[in-house]
Amino acid sequence: MGCSERRKEIKRRRHRRKKVDHFKKRIEKANASEKTAIAEKLRELTPGAEHLITKLELEER
Repeated sequence: MGCSERRKEIKRRRHRRKKVDHFKKRIEKANASEKTAIAEKLRELTPGAEHLITKLELEER
C-alpha cells in the first residue's frame, strides 16, 4: 500500500521548510545577484514565496 495523501503533504511541507531554512542561511553571505537567484528558487519551491521574499528582504519590487 502507498502512503496516504496526508503523509505525502506532511513530507512536502517538511522538505520545503528544510529548503527555506537552507536558503535563509545562504542569504546572509549572498550578494545581490545571488539573492535574486535565491528568490527565483523560492518562487518555484513554495506557493507562499512572495510573502517570504518580502519578509527576508530579497528583492524590492
